[in-house]
Amino acid sequence: MPRLLSDAQVAAYARDGSVFPIDVLTPDEVRSYRGELQAWEAAQGKPIDFPEKSKSYLLFNWADQLVHHPKVLDAVEDVIGPDILVYHSTLFLKEAHTPAYVRWHQDSTYFYLEPHLHVTAWVALSDATEQAGCMRVLPGSHTWGAFAHDDRPEPMNMIRRGQGISDRFDHETGTFMPVRAGQMSLHHTDLVHASGSNDSDDRRIGFAISYIPAHVRPTGHVRPSALCVRGRDHGHFVPELRLGTPLSEEARRAHAEALAHFRALQDAGFAPH
Repeated sequence: MPRLLSDAQVAAYARDGSVFPIDVLTPDEVRSYRGELQAWEAAQGKPIDFPEKSKSYLLFNWADQLVHHPKVLDAVEDVIGPDILVYHSTLFLKEAHTPAYVRWHQDSTYFYLEPHLHVTAWVALSDATEQAGCMRVLPGSHTWGAFAHDDRPEPMNMIRRGQGISDRFDHETGTFMPVRAGQMSLHHTDLVHASGSNDSDDRRIGFAISYIPAHVRPTGHVRPSALCVRGRDHGHFVPELRLGTPLSEEARRAHAEALAHFRALQDAGFAPH
């Protein structure tokens, strides 16, 4: 019996490669986590960017709380099982009335994991409506196999390397996956997805957490790191330690080391053992 999702939602994830919306946060939690993020941004005098927007759970309390949130983990367990690692996370923040976008792509192309069981929990800290540029997906595309990707970095492309699938899906609208603040969606690593501009009056803040079952292995020569958040770690990744004191020197060192592992894998590309 599922812990949080219904049987119909579990079936929808298997069939479509995604499921939404899933209620996970209270209004107070949304206010608290968004408030922490925006207070830090105010102190910096600018919006969050790389490197802090990647693997934020190793730096910030709000992100640490989100990757360990019981409701988030219950839904994730319903689709990948009880031994759960966080492999990566990215904060996708689109300012109001900006043309920021993400090309059609599959997450698996640049994550170098086998088998392809990674699931992204996309947790909304503001309303991600169609007007705000919510995620769009091609239902069932997680069963279509891998597509060739190229890197086209552009200022408004929210994925740093600009990864995407050229030509094939350029004229597809896809199915919109709107979620309200406090809700999340789940999508499979092979699902083809994209998003468009934020034409709303509020920032669109989404925290994308990449969860994997602990038996998944990295496929390249570089051994990346991961954080065990539920169940048992099977030992295939360099273990990350849960955040102690947010934004401390120790936290910053751990964050830098984890990003170095991840970037080394990205730079090396796929190289079978």
